[in-house]
Amino acid sequence: MMVGRRLIGVFLIALMAVGSILLWLGIPIGVLYAASRLVKSSQPSMGAYVMILIGIPLLMVIVGKLLSRLNRVYANVMGTAQTERVTLPWHRSMRGERDAGHRTTVLDVVMIASVGLALLAFGVWFFLFAGSSLPS
Repeated sequence: MMVGRRLIGVFLIALMAVGSILLWLGIPIGVLYAASRLVKSSQPSMGAYVMILIGIPLLMVIVGKLLSRLNRVYANVMGTAQTERVTLPWHRSMRGERDAGHRTTVLDVVMIASVGLALLAFGVWFFLFAGSSLPS
């Protein structure tokens, strides 16, 4: 019984990791690609711009809601639904008098790790592969 719950938990964490990568990379790239396929000339109409300005935030909100739901399912499956309280350093008072009351979840850790990896990937691309646009 416990092994099955752990397998389901690992599967849910993997889904959250894939969803967070989709949130930061897949949605913007996908919407930009779809908008570029709709445009037939070098002078795009407003439709492509509206699709990008509305599509990216809307899809990000939808995927964020799905990730939140996955986090709640994970907490229910693993039996950790709001039982443990950990205060992250950026939620602490400067005087240390009060408890922030925010509970760290698996989704918090997955999102922090995915943003860190995205920043690392950007840095590697920028410094190693982007090249210079300055005349040489």
